[in-house]
Amino acid sequence: MIVDRPADSRGRGGADWLQSWHTFSFARYYDPAWMGFGPLRVINEDRVAPGAGFAPHRHANMEILSYVLEGGLAHRDDNGGGGVIRAGELQWMSAGHGIEHSEFNASDAEPVHFLQIWIQPDRLNAQPAYAQRAPVGADADGRWLLLVSPDGAEGSIAIRQDAKLYVTRLPPGAGIERTLEPQRRYWLQVTRGTVDVAGRTLGAGGAIGLVDEPGPLRIAATQPGEILLFDLP
Repeated sequence: MIVDRPADSRGRGGADWLQSWHTFSFARYYDPAWMGFGPLRVINEDRVAPGAGFAPHRHANMEILSYVLEGGLAHRDDNGGGGVIRAGELQWMSAGHGIEHSEFNASDAEPVHFLQIWIQPDRLNAQPAYAQRAPVGADADGRWLLLVSPDGAEGSIAIRQDAKLYVTRLPPGAGIERTLEPQRRYWLQVTRGTVDVAGRTLGAGGAIGLVDEPGPLRIAATQPGEILLFDLP
């Protein structure tokens, strides 16, 4: 089964300082058909105006990933986590039994463009935790680079769920494959460019979900592309 989520079908949200596109139901955008994909609960594509951001607020029992596409995102939390997440960097915050945090554009002159990703954890009320990964660079060119995993393999961030997140970057005309395992589900999210996959053409913000799809998944870039692939239980 293949689930289609074109970029222009996503929900919209935001304010005068925020443009937000919601792959799944979030805040005022509610669609019972889009409540998540397995433990993957939220993918928000956000653009925050210079100097603006999300004031301190609380979360509990959620694995929260922030992946910055352009600009810088300043993070603070009441568990001692903090710093600026730059383009290509990934931050993990495990809310555990409860954490208060804020995210603001680190620049007073340029917008910040990032993905906010929520994954439901495999345990409740754990101790909050925080980590940040070095920027994605040439190490993702033409190959699957592991960003998060349940065990921290290959230098990835270890999260509290049997889930993996990969990234790859492809120049125009280049392709890549991924063997899909039975009994797993996969969510492919395009962050940049245009790619052809599973008989579809997806632009930035577009996605597909795959469940019980046999054979290798083949992806080809028609414009310089970046793809996130979630491997989920």
